[in-house]
Amino acid sequence: MGDDSEWMKLPIDQKCEHKVWKARLNGYEEALKLFQRIEDEKSQEWGKYLGLIKKFVTDSNAVAQLKGLEAALAFIENAHVAGKTTGEVVSGVVTKVFNQPKARAKELGTDICLMYMEIEKAEVVQEELLKGLDNKNPKIVVACIETVRKALSEFGSKIVTLKPVVKVLPKQFESREKAVRDEAKLLAVEIYKWIRDALRPSLQNINSVQLKELEEEWVKLPLSPPKQTRFLRSQQDLKAKFEQQQAQGGAQSDVDPYELLEAVEILSKMPKDFYEKIEAKKWQERKEALEAVEALTKNPKLENGDYGDLVRAMKKVVGKDANVMLVSMAAKCLAGLATGLRKKFGTYAGQVVPTILEKFKEKKPQVVQALQEAIDAIFLTTTLQNLSEDILAVMDNKNPSIKQQASLFLARSFRHCTQATLPKSILKPFCAALIKQVNDSAPEVRDAAFEALGTAMKVVGEKAVNPFLADLDKLKLDKIKECADKVELPGGRKGAGGGSGGVGDKKSAAKAPPPAEALPKSSAPTKKTQTAAASKPSAGPAKKGKPPSAGGGKSKKMSDSKEITESELSVEVCEELAAGVLPASCLQQLDSANWKERLASMEEFQRAVETMDKAGMPCQALVRMLAKKPGWKETNFQVMQMKLHIVALIAQRGTFSKTSASVVLDGLVDKVGDIKCGGNAKEGLTAIGEACSLPWTAEQVVSMAFAQKNPKNQAETLNWLANAMKEFGFAGINVKGFINNVKTALGATNPAVRTAAITLLGVMYLYMGAPLRMFFEDEKPALLAQIDAEFEKMQGQSPPPPIRFTKKAAAEEEGDDGEEQEEDGGGGGGGQDIMDLLPRTDISDKITSDLVSKIGDKNWKIRKEGLDEVAAIISDAKFITANIGELPLSLKGRLGDSNKILVQQTLTILQQLATAIGPGLKHHVKTLGIPVITVLGDSKPNVRTAAMTTLQAWVEQTGMKEWLEGEDLSEELKRENPFLRQEMLGWLAEKLPTLRTVPGDLMLCVPQLYACLEDRNGDVRKKAQDALPTFMMHLGYDKMTKATGKLKPASKDQVMAMLEKARAVMPAKPAAPAKSGGGKGSAELSRAEPVPPPPSKDKDSNGSKKLPSKGKAAAGSQQVDCTVIADSLWCLLPPQGAAAKKPPAKGLKDDEDKSGPIFILIPNAKEQRIKEEKQLKILKWNFITPRDEYVEQLKTQMSTCFAKWLQDELFHFDFQRHVKAIGVMIERLESESEATISCLDLILKWFTLRFFDTNTTVLMKVLEYLKLLFAMLNRENYHLTGVGESKDVVRKDVRAILTMLCKVYPASKVFPFLMDGTKSKNSKQRAECLEELGCLIEGYGMNVCQPTPAKSLKEIAVHIGDRDTSVRNAALNTVVAVYNVCGDQVYKLIGNLSEKDMSMLEERIKRSAKKTPAAPAKQSAPERSQREHTTNPNATFLRKPAQEDPNKLNQARQNTQHSESSHPSIPKEFQLDLDMIEMDQSRVCELPDLVQHKLDELLEPIMIPEPKMHSVSPHFDDLHNSTASTINFVISQVASGDINTSIQALAQIDEVLRQEDKAEVMSGHIDQFLIATFMQLRLIYSTHMADDRMDKKDIIKLYSCIIGNMLSLFSMESLAREASMGVLKDLMHGLITLMLDVRVEDIEDGQQVIRSVNLLVIRVLEKSDQTNMISALLVLLQDSLITTAGPPMFSELVMKCLWRMIRFLPETINTINLDRILLDVHNFMKVFPKEKLKQLKSDVPHRTLKTLLHTLCKLTGAKILDHLSMIENRNESELEAHLRRVVKHSGNLSGLKSDRGSEKTGLRTEDRMSKAKVSDILSEIFKKIGSKENTKEGLTELYEYKQKYSDADLEPFLKNTSQFFQSYVERGLRMIESEREGKARIQTSAGTTGSFLCVLMTSNNEELKPAVYYERLKILRQRQGLENTSRQRPPISSLLSSKPSVASSTDMLHSKLSQLKESREMYQQEHNAHSHSPTHAHTRSASPAANLDDLKKRLERIKSNRQ
Repeated sequence: MGDDSEWMKLPIDQKCEHKVWKARLNGYEEALKLFQRIEDEKSQEWGKYLGLIKKFVTDSNAVAQLKGLEAALAFIENAHVAGKTTGEVVSGVVTKVFNQPKARAKELGTDICLMYMEIEKAEVVQEELLKGLDNKNPKIVVACIETVRKALSEFGSKIVTLKPVVKVLPKQFESREKAVRDEAKLLAVEIYKWIRDALRPSLQNINSVQLKELEEEWVKLPLSPPKQTRFLRSQQDLKAKFEQQQAQGGAQSDVDPYELLEAVEILSKMPKDFYEKIEAKKWQERKEALEAVEALTKNPKLENGDYGDLVRAMKKVVGKDANVMLVSMAAKCLAGLATGLRKKFGTYAGQVVPTILEKFKEKKPQVVQALQEAIDAIFLTTTLQNLSEDILAVMDNKNPSIKQQASLFLARSFRHCTQATLPKSILKPFCAALIKQVNDSAPEVRDAAFEALGTAMKVVGEKAVNPFLADLDKLKLDKIKECADKVELPGGRKGAGGGSGGVGDKKSAAKAPPPAEALPKSSAPTKKTQTAAASKPSAGPAKKGKPPSAGGGKSKKMSDSKEITESELSVEVCEELAAGVLPASCLQQLDSANWKERLASMEEFQRAVETMDKAGMPCQALVRMLAKKPGWKETNFQVMQMKLHIVALIAQRGTFSKTSASVVLDGLVDKVGDIKCGGNAKEGLTAIGEACSLPWTAEQVVSMAFAQKNPKNQAETLNWLANAMKEFGFAGINVKGFINNVKTALGATNPAVRTAAITLLGVMYLYMGAPLRMFFEDEKPALLAQIDAEFEKMQGQSPPPPIRFTKKAAAEEEGDDGEEQEEDGGGGGGGQDIMDLLPRTDISDKITSDLVSKIGDKNWKIRKEGLDEVAAIISDAKFITANIGELPLSLKGRLGDSNKILVQQTLTILQQLATAIGPGLKHHVKTLGIPVITVLGDSKPNVRTAAMTTLQAWVEQTGMKEWLEGEDLSEELKRENPFLRQEMLGWLAEKLPTLRTVPGDLMLCVPQLYACLEDRNGDVRKKAQDALPTFMMHLGYDKMTKATGKLKPASKDQVMAMLEKARAVMPAKPAAPAKSGGGKGSAELSRAEPVPPPPSKDKDSNGSKKLPSKGKAAAGSQQVDCTVIADSLWCLLPPQGAAAKKPPAKGLKDDEDKSGPIFILIPNAKEQRIKEEKQLKILKWNFITPRDEYVEQLKTQMSTCFAKWLQDELFHFDFQRHVKAIGVMIERLESESEATISCLDLILKWFTLRFFDTNTTVLMKVLEYLKLLFAMLNRENYHLTGVGESKDVVRKDVRAILTMLCKVYPASKVFPFLMDGTKSKNSKQRAECLEELGCLIEGYGMNVCQPTPAKSLKEIAVHIGDRDTSVRNAALNTVVAVYNVCGDQVYKLIGNLSEKDMSMLEERIKRSAKKTPAAPAKQSAPERSQREHTTNPNATFLRKPAQEDPNKLNQARQNTQHSESSHPSIPKEFQLDLDMIEMDQSRVCELPDLVQHKLDELLEPIMIPEPKMHSVSPHFDDLHNSTASTINFVISQVASGDINTSIQALAQIDEVLRQEDKAEVMSGHIDQFLIATFMQLRLIYSTHMADDRMDKKDIIKLYSCIIGNMLSLFSMESLAREASMGVLKDLMHGLITLMLDVRVEDIEDGQQVIRSVNLLVIRVLEKSDQTNMISALLVLLQDSLITTAGPPMFSELVMKCLWRMIRFLPETINTINLDRILLDVHNFMKVFPKEKLKQLKSDVPHRTLKTLLHTLCKLTGAKILDHLSMIENRNESELEAHLRRVVKHSGNLSGLKSDRGSEKTGLRTEDRMSKAKVSDILSEIFKKIGSKENTKEGLTELYEYKQKYSDADLEPFLKNTSQFFQSYVERGLRMIESEREGKARIQTSAGTTGSFLCVLMTSNNEELKPAVYYERLKILRQRQGLENTSRQRPPISSLLSSKPSVASSTDMLHSKLSQLKESREMYQQEHNAHSHSPTHAHTRSASPAANLDDLKKRLERIKSNRQ
């Protein structure tokens, strides 16, 4: 077993994949144990095995496979992620396990399949098993069938979808294999258990023997339905309930066989000549046609299609054919169509039902039976409500058979209803009609009516029906109850309330939600809103109900409450009764002739009434006494007043009936207009209104008033009514009853009457809204104008809540059920009722067949004429009945007309119809409404708009319910038309949120909705996403998730993610219009809001503000859905504590008030938004280009906290509007700062959208705003938590903003953005971002790496293998930076790299192996906490990751660098947890302010004479000891985007560098400082120079500061040597780029800058670490040769630097690290082998490299070959071969190596350069002198060459040239000599950098002499203070001093320093002008000493704070 040892050590997951089967077996065993051991189903461990599970089950070794199956089963059972593997594993089981001979393997395979089903993957498993049935191997087929059977028997038919199984079952019966047939039989038996006879149709065609066997098996099955025994994970909680139910024997819902069937398409199979034959004269031919159709309609399920013509043909036969046999055949066809099409037949139901009902006059039983079957089948395709009008129309028919059959049909129909589908509104008219029939003379009609009423009673309960049966005597009632007891409801449902009517029974009926509908017909009934009793949400309008649809005089409430009826009493009886309760004297004096006696009598009467007991008060008797002569003709007003008052008292105190009321009303109305008695009369009327209901009283009173001629009475009556309406509310008022009287009043001659009428209309308008105007369209224009003016006044007011109630209503209120729900979700209930009252014309007779044929004509002009006629007919008729004959079908045809003009005309007609027909339009939704939706798919936008307008007009009339019922909508959505889909989804998204309930058929649209989510059209996807939440609010998340089961896995994941998001934004269902507290005095809104709800601006009297809750009125109620209120609440928030102005988000008109606040401050809204974004409830604001859904989401979020008008401006398509809006925001920034901060995230998100517009004007404005904003945030001490970067056209102000941004933004947050930048496609960008990451890590240590160092580094390390060199280098440098921080730990962090990448990295790390200065890391953490700690975790300013602009990020990064130490090299576990500190909000110390002071005051010491210099030192030591972070901060400011900040920082650093005793402070910060410097150089080069608005003098000043600093730095060797290779490379890159920048030359003083750079370059070359320098130059050369993009001179200059380094080699050879240099040369040669080098345009690189190697060889001899240690596989290296050649060649030199001690020896060595070499170099030099461009360079080189080799012989080169050339050369050399001497002099005397001489290169050819002297003169003049420095900026030279040399005299220094100070003050003042921070504004204090003390104190303070 020797070979075992190796795999035994492997981890489990690797064993499982091992090639040795034993290893795998062992792996599976251990995996099994592991899987059983892991507790957490979401553990990370599971993820490792995801990809392996398939291999577990498909193992090729049978023994291992068994174990693998066991392990797999354990995995599936326990792992949360197991579901992802379903498809592959089950398919593996089917193909590789089910064919195994071992039974155990198959058993485990089956268990695995069932386990997947248990974890909710039933669909996938089933799909794979059914695929297995097509396998050639019968074993597999048998196993698959068996598994399906097991699954079905355990999980039941709900989880195993039977349709696909039933579909493939017949095929299995035909198999050759007996085993397969037997298994199929068992499966068929199992299926039969669950769905019984539904299975039969599918198996009709199998072999008859098999069928017989099956029949025998089926018979044996028990009748009790099977029970689910195994449950899904999601059902585990239901399990107990299931078991409980099943214990009680609850049957499972049956499967509908219809669902299992395939639909058959029959239209195409109809006989071609069918329509001719059906019209034929001979009945035989008609019979043939019908037989053909009958055969087709027998198919149990039909494909949807246009059956309109066929249905019309059948209808014609039923209605007109004389042959009864054909009638019954046609009826059978209709029944077949209805059964086969189900809901889809609903469209045609309305056309045929009236015909069938009429045909019931036939006596022949077979016809009647066929018609019954037909109408019953049709009933199931539609709803009772849709058929109600047709049925009611025949209930009064003269023919008893028709009445009888209609009632029987109703009885059968009722049985299919439930309480919910049979509401009072439908039941009432039916009951009224049936009660008439109960009294019919024909016994069969009476019986049928009893049966119908009994069924209704059984279905909805006695309590609901009883109010309608009040007028029936006991006998009849008993008969109805008896019928109710006999009724058996289908599906064994219990009736509601049964027939017994016991109290308990009733109660339970009221409370229980209606039982689920058993019949497939029902669209799952909607639960009652709340249970009954207590706080009942009333239906639509307030409780007192709608006026009965047939506008009867009584209100509905009256018929509900047992109304007080009283028969009229004779005068004698009245007198007797009155005598019983009134004093005798009172009765005697009633009719006395003396008015005083009459008055006394009245007083006694009143006292008696006041003390009388309510029960014993004979109201009718008393009022009749009052009416006794003189009665109402009383002449004395005092008596009359009392009389009227007594009437009011009786009405209030007694049980006052309408009979009593009719006695007194006439008298009261007569006195209403009386000046003295009018008030009392009105009081009496109101009291009667309370007793007998206002609707009845009003109708009586108005008709009486207008029966008189007295105009005063008429006017006052109307006034009383207007007031009463306000007091009682509008419920139940029968407008029709007095509308004619109002019209009379409007035409009255008396103006008072007209005014009263108009006032009354105004009040009615409050309740009814716009539809009221329809009654008065015909009035004269002048009058109409008055009415409109009155309506205008009422506009926007809401009706007051009622304060009076009908007494009985109030008393009964508690007992009454709020059953009546509005069907159409309350869509404008008010308007609907009025529509019922309008007088309507029947136009069906005008729709002649001629007109219909015109509309269908071939010629479009004739079609147009037809449509014109229709339009005319409708507009003449104004309001029409719903019966419009054949019109719907003809119009439907025109909706698809090829002529678009006609389509639009048809749409206009349909809009007309909507207004004309009103609510009756419901019947036409299926025929005409749905086709309108189809038009939404038209390609022309104007047609689509018209269709949408039509659709909206229709829905306004019909409500949404009819549209959502049936499959029509889902059928429309199936069409793959993007226009149709987006319009339709948009429409649904708008309508669905307003509905309280929807039909269950909405579910049918979900699959289409999911398809739209992945539509290829973006708009469709967008609309589908918008619609998702609205679907979810009705269907619920669970149903929606379940529906995703049928999707492909990829789609499913996407859809599930969207569902999650939708779940978060799901709107709440609108609240039922509720009551406040129910019971007496409940304030009700007496109608739903008028159709267009007026925006309520004023508060209601009871303070319940109308909430704009989706157009529903919700009065002050405890039941309004809280979320709706919350949604609406913000409208009421007083903005920022000010008094509530008009809510700015109200939709006012265009001239709306813009003075209100523009932002609304909502507490915690921003936190909420951020939380939602974190939880992914809303889209993360992270995109490459903004999609619509982002914009929409932003709009939605803004809508709550931005003023409406501002939001409109912000999202306007015209950019001018954006500019205007930002202008307003700038104005309000200060006044609304708090609100601005609360909306900050939204504002910034909007700006990110604007960055994509690339509109300069807008961007400038945005940046202006941002500057002010950040200044404000800075003042408010606010910190951002997210930063946005975008590369836009306007790069100008961005820096200034970012400078401020940095003050509010931590480094660790910048890191992720840079990480995103590294994913860019642009290599330059990747490289830059990586460089920045390196700098960040170097600057801050590993803590900046977000989310974790390991994760970020793995991502960075990927780039080591990038195609692009610069990216590779950057990545390597970054990793090296990490190495410098955390040492070898880096290898752990970066993970696995390819060998090549790893070797590159190791090599680079070795090369950069430098000491990591242990910076005082201790300070870094607290400081960081102060900086990064954010006071408010809100403002998320997001970005476009693909467009990071590294430059700006550098600043952001550099500017945040302030408080961190340079390289914290502490191990991870000892570091502080920065996130914790960031969260800790206890210590806020604004460090920058402190440093800012230092900036100003550090300059002071300069003025102090020499001795005092020391007083500065303690301050510096403090600074140094207290924290290295001060330096970090100052350095970070060097790279600032703001020039002045940068200059100040440079000045401070210069101060430090100038004093040798202080300079060591900088040690350890050199790289950091240089990085900041070359970043600033980069920034100037790429940004400032390109910015035209930037003052170029500022740039020059900045350049001079930088160069001055560098010169100071590089004059100190100890510091200069700290610069690392990479940094030197970048620095040289920056400097050379600057030398070549032509833009600088063009600026005044630019030449000087370039010269000083030259000088600096030489200083850098001399002073820095030579190894690093040579390496840097080699790498730079390599890069510059690879990238041809740079300036051509670049590589030349790099080579010149190299030559210079080569020249230093003899002195430096002992100090350099040869190994590293050779490695670099080796790498260079790898990239540029000899051949490639020679191919370059110039041979200089090749020669440079040769010279370098040659020199090295010469200096070290053969020993050089020992220095190749760092090169891997050196024998392959071209370098080694080259070196060997050179060493061999110059072997004679090696002996001299020993005396290389002195300079001279070195020179001597060089002296012996081979002749060839010398002539090479010289000829090169002379070539240059001869060329026009390089002549100066050549002279310089020649001069230097002569200096070095003084004995060099130039003769041979000069002798062939002209005399002129020779003298030119001599003159040139002399000039250079004098310059050099001059330079040396100046340097020694003044200690300045002197004149800037072009050492490496000068850019133009002017003679140097005069310029040089002029330059020197200028400097000397300045020195003596002769130049006028106060006006102009000091020349560069003065700012570029290096440290004072020892020789300098004090006064010299003084003048120099004062000079520096002046210039400093100048820009200090300038800076103050821009200053955003108060700290700059401090003027200098008087004495430097004071300042120092001040500073020390400050430092002490800080220290103590720290501690």
